[in-house]
Amino acid sequence: MDTNTLLLRFDGRSRLLLRSLLLGATGARRGLWVFQRQRRSDPDFCLHNCLETLCQQEICPNSDAQTLTTKPLVCLFPVAFQRSLVSFLHLTHPLHSRTSVLCLLDCLSQGEHAPNPWVSALVVQLRRDLGAPGGKEPLITPQCRERLRVLCERLRGSGGDQATGWASCLGGPIEPQPASSSQSGLDDVVPQRKRKSSCVDLDSEPEEDSGQQRKRMKISLSPVDTERRCSSMVYAVGTEGLKDEMETDRVDGVIPEPAVEPQQPAAESPSDALPEQVQASIPQIKELLESEVEWDQSSVDVFKVLNDCDPSQVEVLCRMLSLSETPEQTLPQLCSCLLDLSPDLSHSTAVTLIKSILLGKVLSLSEPASRCLVMAVTSLCSRYPRPTCHALIGPVLEEGQTGSAQAELLIRLIEDCLDPHYRLLMFQMTLKGIWCEGVLSVIHALLDKKLELNEELFTLFTDQLSSQAPHFTKSMKFAKMMLTVLTKYNTHVTMAHKHTLSCCLSSNETFLKKSLQAALKRIKHS
Repeated sequence: MDTNTLLLRFDGRSRLLLRSLLLGATGARRGLWVFQRQRRSDPDFCLHNCLETLCQQEICPNSDAQTLTTKPLVCLFPVAFQRSLVSFLHLTHPLHSRTSVLCLLDCLSQGEHAPNPWVSALVVQLRRDLGAPGGKEPLITPQCRERLRVLCERLRGSGGDQATGWASCLGGPIEPQPASSSQSGLDDVVPQRKRKSSCVDLDSEPEEDSGQQRKRMKISLSPVDTERRCSSMVYAVGTEGLKDEMETDRVDGVIPEPAVEPQQPAAESPSDALPEQVQASIPQIKELLESEVEWDQSSVDVFKVLNDCDPSQVEVLCRMLSLSETPEQTLPQLCSCLLDLSPDLSHSTAVTLIKSILLGKVLSLSEPASRCLVMAVTSLCSRYPRPTCHALIGPVLEEGQTGSAQAELLIRLIEDCLDPHYRLLMFQMTLKGIWCEGVLSVIHALLDKKLELNEELFTLFTDQLSSQAPHFTKSMKFAKMMLTVLTKYNTHVTMAHKHTLSCCLSSNETFLKKSLQAALKRIKHS
């Protein structure tokens, strides 16, 4: 039975969603996009009927093609569709009936033949997320465990009692075996032409006595360790697991012999890429950075070489000076010298310097920033706001590492350093990153500044609110941010936006829910 015939069992909107799930590795992501827009146009839209239809029993030919049997409708769809469907449900299951989702998972788990291993792993992981029975089953199948064991044997190292080569990387327990038994086992694993290369220890020194027989090592793959390593790959970032499977399927069981690479000439020193006057200034700059005395005008003159470098040379210079390791008490003097340079630094040079000096320190904050760090960040941001946005603010927001300490520092920049134009740029950056409680605080601070949002940007923002709402159902910061949107930006809300925002509020579980719904209801359209 072809897929088009199966889709005729569903209504129009469900059929559109299911077709998007048939788009291969991008099916889950595309399905989420379609579902969000369907919910925006109709906040009451749900997939209850669709999930029930997928669980209905369908008559189909048996494997012998001579008898008839019944199978759940979902089992008649391609395996790629089943993977996309379970990944989609993982992203949206809070919006669906738990009973319907579990019924569908039961259908995917049954069948006369063993289900697809990847689908099985996705089903077990979703059961764990739902807290349902069956969630404690191992994610890795015996067949997969066996494939990993064989692969590890082919990558095994050789040596004494210590793990070397691939053995040390894989971290499995190593058992020495007699040469004869190991050789016979090796005959079953790899072809004759591969025997020699499989015995080579890539990390050990060549032995003087070439006739000495080496001991073979066998890696024993622990099922517990195997499941722990593989389970972390199952649902990485929604549909990224689909990509992992495609990569895994490329392992065909034969490890090619390593190619002999030609000997490379000795690498040039990094300083060779710098002009002579820049090379001559490196010892002076290092001495300044390590000194504890007050810097004077001559210190500024030393840094003038930065204007003689192109962007790639500035990167080399920053690495040679180890600017990322500059002590925080030295930062105010260093930034003061950079601000006193004339002419001002170019955009690319400023980006490289800010990233080298400040980014690592800001990302590693676990408590409020020190006075020296705050002074350095605010001074550079005031003079070079756009480079600071691209080199510091953007990476902090987009890498999902915005804790309370980082959020406090960014809010300080919003309040004291950034003009409205750069606040808007910062707001756009928040829409690209991963939201957390710290990012919510930053967005709230930006919204309080009454940003000039056009319709397109406000639509992107409401779409992001819709996709993030299920993750912040009990977050007071999210609820307060929503209240700011509904009160300060009510003139931006169109009928389509109102549907999207209503969908966001439906999953809210804070005590502000009624206030939010009342604020949304008060918004009138001309």
